[in-house]
Amino acid sequence: MSSPAWHDIKERVRQAIDIVELVGGYIPLRREGRNYKGLCPWHDDSRPSLHVNSERQSFKCWVCDIGGDIFSFFMKMEKVEFPEALRMLAERAGISLPTGRVPSGGAEADEKASLYRAMAWAEESFHQCLMKGPEAEPARRYLAERQISAESIRKFRLGFAPDRWDWLIKQALATEFPSKVLETVGLVVRKQDGPGHYDRFRGRVLFPIRDVQGRPVAIGGRILPNAAADAQRAEGVAKYVNSPETPLFSKSAMLYALDSARDAIARTRNVVVMEGYTDTIVARQFGFDTTVAVLGTALGERHIQLLRRFSDSITLVLDGDEAGQRRANEILGLFVAEQVDLRIVTLPDGLDPADFLLNRGVEAFRLLLDGAVDALEHKLNNLGHQLGPRPTTHQVNQALEQMLATLARAPRLQAATSAQSRLREHQVLARLSRQFGVVEEELRARLADLRKRAAASKPETNESGAIEQTAGSPMPAWERELLEVILLEPEGVAAAADVVSIDDIESAQAKNIFTRCCELSQAGITPDFDRLMLEFDDPATKSLLVDLDEEGRAKSAAEPASRLRDLLETLKRRQQQQIVDRQTNVLRERRLEADDELAVLEQLIEHERTRQGISSPMEG
Repeated sequence: MSSPAWHDIKERVRQAIDIVELVGGYIPLRREGRNYKGLCPWHDDSRPSLHVNSERQSFKCWVCDIGGDIFSFFMKMEKVEFPEALRMLAERAGISLPTGRVPSGGAEADEKASLYRAMAWAEESFHQCLMKGPEAEPARRYLAERQISAESIRKFRLGFAPDRWDWLIKQALATEFPSKVLETVGLVVRKQDGPGHYDRFRGRVLFPIRDVQGRPVAIGGRILPNAAADAQRAEGVAKYVNSPETPLFSKSAMLYALDSARDAIARTRNVVVMEGYTDTIVARQFGFDTTVAVLGTALGERHIQLLRRFSDSITLVLDGDEAGQRRANEILGLFVAEQVDLRIVTLPDGLDPADFLLNRGVEAFRLLLDGAVDALEHKLNNLGHQLGPRPTTHQVNQALEQMLATLARAPRLQAATSAQSRLREHQVLARLSRQFGVVEEELRARLADLRKRAAASKPETNESGAIEQTAGSPMPAWERELLEVILLEPEGVAAAADVVSIDDIESAQAKNIFTRCCELSQAGITPDFDRLMLEFDDPATKSLLVDLDEEGRAKSAAEPASRLRDLLETLKRRQQQQIVDRQTNVLRERRLEADDELAVLEQLIEHERTRQGISSPMEG
């Protein structure tokens, strides 16, 4: 067990942060009775599967089979370990942590902290090279030509990597970071033709990529257009190179500069997504503080879930070329399925956002953003342009199918559907009907058919909405019953410990929880649900505790004390029967001397008398 001081801190943080408010900051929740429901952020949820228990301050997704408290929810959403979650939630609650190290999740947490330190050190090294290094003069000229200010260079911690194979490796010799750590975070690459490593980023302007908490986790590097070494490089070298996937970085779940935009986004509830680092930096210089950029990939489902935490609507700024239109069509279905308000701005004349702002100014760009059209409207307009004035019947049918297939990704209209989503679907169907001369009722019928087919292809669910899965090695039923009853009747731990030995328990998780219950009881502390949720920091155990608590309460036909007595009596009888079976086997195998056999036989007879309630012949 960790120290009482840390338990007090965890309890203060838990009481200060309401789980309904915390979860509601990430996903919309609606009240249902005394609790709340929302669409789970960890699977493709079309009906609310995430339940938030305001009384117990816990959450549970019945499809993912994940549950926990504020700490485990925050850890999963922010992808941080427990010490970091505790620090951040304490800061949010205005609670000062005691001096000393936060109890951690073990070696894995320590290793991850080392990776974060390595990235922070590399960011600073590259930044100082850009600011002061003579080799960085071409990079400084390039940034000046792009009209990126000195203030932006400092704010975004831009850097430069000299065009050498081992510059960073040599810089690291005087640090705590061996090449293995640098390789793990993607800063260096292992040689294929011999031992050793080489720098991944060489001769590039560097754009540090930070997570939502503002920690450097990756790097994007742009090759200098006219660098002297360009002529020696292999033809077709990438213009941009990003860090690979690492324990700290996943490009499909992060956005450039979101950490510095999140407060502005939260105020306006809108985010502007661009395709380039320099576009975002220049836009910020012109006062567009809600701009972020994708990291060399199209917007995806995980990006959308991330942005929904901070914004109600997303404006996507795309180049006006064919590739830009294609990207808009590719992601539209995702936004419709996620019920997110997506608006699209198409830049004219093949300009990127930075060039547009620098050449045409703030007001022209603001007018473009204000005139952004709904993504479905954008697709309808494109279909109209593609078909031309006299489309064939086949072309019309193809366009209709394409549009209806996109619409079908959204959940069907029902009582809980927002008025905005309901109105948008009605408007789109009405326009399709007018534009293509098809009766609106026929369009609705086809849309319903597409949705029905999509639903039929999904995995079957049980009554609670959980996907049916083949069970692995389940916890023995009596162990689950024991833990469920203890959560309901924590004062009964001492009685349970008199009957149940730790060695009797097979499941490692059950053994861990029961051991902690016994330790707390012996220390005079009641091991109730709230206390146990503070005792364990790992999400798996917290999830199991929520599961046990929910199931135990659902079975509460009998009083918990009565359930515990019945269970312990059953376990006693089982233990006694095991003794009888062992003794019977010994007699059957005739391995004992005559006197020992007689003693065992007398024990068996006495056990049978006790079982049947018959008094010993010597009594009375």
